[in-house]
Amino acid sequence: MGKNKIEIRQRRIFSTDLKKQIIKDIERGKMSVTQVCREYSTSANSVYRWIEKFSHNLQRGTVLIMQNKSEANNKEELFKKIKELEAALGRKQLELEVKDKIIEFASAELGIDIKKKFDTGSSVTTERKGSKGK
Repeated sequence: MGKNKIEIRQRRIFSTDLKKQIIKDIERGKMSVTQVCREYSTSANSVYRWIEKFSHNLQRGTVLIMQNKSEANNKEELFKKIKELEAALGRKQLELEVKDKIIEFASAELGIDIKKKFDTGSSVTTERKGSKGK
């Protein structure tokens, strides 16, 4: 009967500040949940409750996407390339608008419809052929 010795574990209360500091250490990667459990002699469930209560990043139901660094770099490079292409497209659009304005201005100054005269459409080539014979 002496073998059934009952140990009564003393209840410990961790301060809110200590819990927040522990959670910050976990978020920064300084400690793992297992290390916290060993160091403070507490259960993993308690630590996970603290995380749920005090963490901004590690919440229940939050999905953390893990990827290789090369995938992340590739994604960043693709976003960078998209921005470069959008900028190039914007510059080309501006160039076209400037050329159109120049053509409009020149047409008004010379009194000739330059756009129609130098258009590469099929109707203009027909007019050219017809005007050569006259």
